[in-house]
Amino acid sequence: MGLINNKENKGDNMNSVKVTVNGNIMEVTNGTSLEELSKLYQDNFKYEIILAKIDGIYEELTTTIHKNCTVEFLDLTDSGANKVYLNGLIYLVIYAAKKLFGNQIEVKVNHSIDKGLYIETTRRISEESLKRLELEMRKIVQDDLPISKVTVTRFDAMSYFENTGDYVKKDIMNYIPSTHVNLYKLGPFYNYLYSQMPINTKCLSHFELTYLHRNGFVLRFPTIYMENGIKPYEHREKVFNLFKESREWAKLLHLENVVDLNQKVSESKIEELIRIDELVKNAKLLELAKSIVLKKNTAKIVLLAGPSSTGKTTTTNKLVFCLKSLGCNPKMLSMDDYFVDRKETPLDEDGKPDFERLEAIDLKLFEKTVQKLISGEKTEIPTYNFILGKKEFKEQMCLEDDDILLIEGIHALNPKVLEHVPKEDKITIYLSALTELNIDNHTRVSTTDNRLLRRIVRDNRTRGNTVEDTLEKWKKVRLGEEKYIFPYQDDADYTYNTAMIYELGVLKTFVEPLLYSVPPDSPYYNEALRLINFLRIFLPISSESIPEDSILREFIGGGCFKI
Repeated sequence: MGLINNKENKGDNMNSVKVTVNGNIMEVTNGTSLEELSKLYQDNFKYEIILAKIDGIYEELTTTIHKNCTVEFLDLTDSGANKVYLNGLIYLVIYAAKKLFGNQIEVKVNHSIDKGLYIETTRRISEESLKRLELEMRKIVQDDLPISKVTVTRFDAMSYFENTGDYVKKDIMNYIPSTHVNLYKLGPFYNYLYSQMPINTKCLSHFELTYLHRNGFVLRFPTIYMENGIKPYEHREKVFNLFKESREWAKLLHLENVVDLNQKVSESKIEELIRIDELVKNAKLLELAKSIVLKKNTAKIVLLAGPSSTGKTTTTNKLVFCLKSLGCNPKMLSMDDYFVDRKETPLDEDGKPDFERLEAIDLKLFEKTVQKLISGEKTEIPTYNFILGKKEFKEQMCLEDDDILLIEGIHALNPKVLEHVPKEDKITIYLSALTELNIDNHTRVSTTDNRLLRRIVRDNRTRGNTVEDTLEKWKKVRLGEEKYIFPYQDDADYTYNTAMIYELGVLKTFVEPLLYSVPPDSPYYNEALRLINFLRIFLPISSESIPEDSILREFIGGGCFKI
């Protein structure tokens, strides 16, 4: 590296540029790579440096510096760098599997599961062969193989994937408007992973593989929510089975990836798909209502929980109608109406109100209200005024003998909620937006991204929030989910998937203009750009055919329920 001087200004030297790193100004030779510069700072990081920002924009370490700038180096504790790290790990799995078991083996990344990724192979694997795969991956890490970016024409990329039998990836190239694409070469293989990548395998040393069954295993890795590295795997059987059921249904409809969905749009068959998807979701909700009715003599309380933007309000409203169709008289409570007064809201580490914590809910009042209701007393029910930041008591409620009480809230599954009510008197339901689609065999559609896009659209429509407003809150929301929601997801009696298989094409039409409003100097520009690039391979889908009671209406508007 051409380090010239880190104390004196040598601005007259046309072959040098000034770089600010961690507040320190130094001069380096024009054309110095980020990789070279990063070696001076690696000792300051717990993990290997994976990525950098130049003037706030994510750049790979192969990028060279040609102007005065500010550089920030990042390891996998940064959210953007963590995504790049994960894509590098996926490529490592693919490469190691083909090297060990032959080029005919196919690796499919299906979905996230307990801080890892569930991966299936076309070749049966045993626990022993999985150990061999992990050893092969670690050998490749030690070999420090380069992961090289190669820019090729889109048609050359299509030819390569056709020749290697990856027809989904080949067909996806039809939906990329660029004339050239960036492939990444590892050993003799090329891949397209919709992301920036690490520059070598050496940095990919933090991972573990967990055997599940003869065709599947879990790739685990440090996430930004783990303080002490990779935690032991906890299998979430109910959520895992819900994913499996959703994917098997998608296979029946020949809808496994974005190409399949885009083909429905191109062939003008999307209205039919929307009706089918909505019909299936309603049928499953009716089945859930029948299960509740069977227990209504002993369980009068139904608790519905789920992370942000899973459509809890609409699902609860629809469940009301399903129960009414079976002769029941359900009544609803929202835990959001039991927030403590704003002045009593607990604070986070930065001294700001933390609405994600359980302590933000007035649990004593909530439990007192529910106890009165189930004992048959007429009870005052609060409505939280979010403008004034306090509860208002304007309504009363009373439960008759045949009534069922539906309670919706992000903390509804927490064992501290209604802890004095016997478990057999409660029915718990976990809602999640589990996306059935993959982009291709190696790239999943993140359920978190799906929920984030929903929230951006809804917050802009109902609260006037900008994309930056939502992204600023999202980090705290996600941290709250990790702490207060996900640990209890498999404790629920029932699970219900609120994701619509067609919805990303619809959300694209609403969210894309909003994402383009984020300026390059915004701290959220990188995230907005990532989402724009993710959505570009989806063909837009009109919302005209979406019914008024659809879960998606909670976010895009035009629904029949009061939100």
